[in-house]
Amino acid sequence: MPAKIKKLAKRPQPRLAIPEEADMTAAQRGLMEAIRSGPRGKSITPRGPFAVWLHAPEFGHLAQALGGHCRLKTSVPPRLSEFAILCTARLWKSQYEWFAHEPPALAAGVKQKTIDDLRAGRLPKSAPKDERAVYDFLQEIYKKRRVSDRNYKRVVDVLGDTATVELVGILGYYVMVSMTLNVFQMLPPDDAKLAFTEPK
Repeated sequence: MPAKIKKLAKRPQPRLAIPEEADMTAAQRGLMEAIRSGPRGKSITPRGPFAVWLHAPEFGHLAQALGGHCRLKTSVPPRLSEFAILCTARLWKSQYEWFAHEPPALAAGVKQKTIDDLRAGRLPKSAPKDERAVYDFLQEIYKKRRVSDRNYKRVVDVLGDTATVELVGILGYYVMVSMTLNVFQMLPPDDAKLAFTEPK
């Protein structure tokens, strides 16, 4: 008897159309210009959360400005910021967020073993002490909606007061991005492997 062939799950399709630049309204073009004139650079394309926000350009202007600051202008070291973003992507199983942030996390110094552990949902035991402090902090805040004195102190000892405030902002912003990507089913390009099994 022939072996059963496992049927591949069909990728969900985006729930909103991704606007073609030639067909964008003036408000949509203004949003893309604002995104490209910020810290992300001119090569940004209307994909991921930007593709969603193009359907609500006024909201998009505010969201992208906050995101540009959270991602590239805080005093949180890039390695810890990208590590926190990957942790958030994993908790939300946000495919596009993981796809967009795994390369910068590696470039910023997050070790491949740590990234592999996060993707698999494992505790990153070999991660440096500062990453473990951020990991425990965000796991607690996402799951318990509060942070213990112990985990708060561990992060403040690493980052100081200002960067701790900014870290909480980064976490909140990337939860919003994860929700946006998941609700509107924005995925990486078809030729990119998905990091997580899609929920049924």
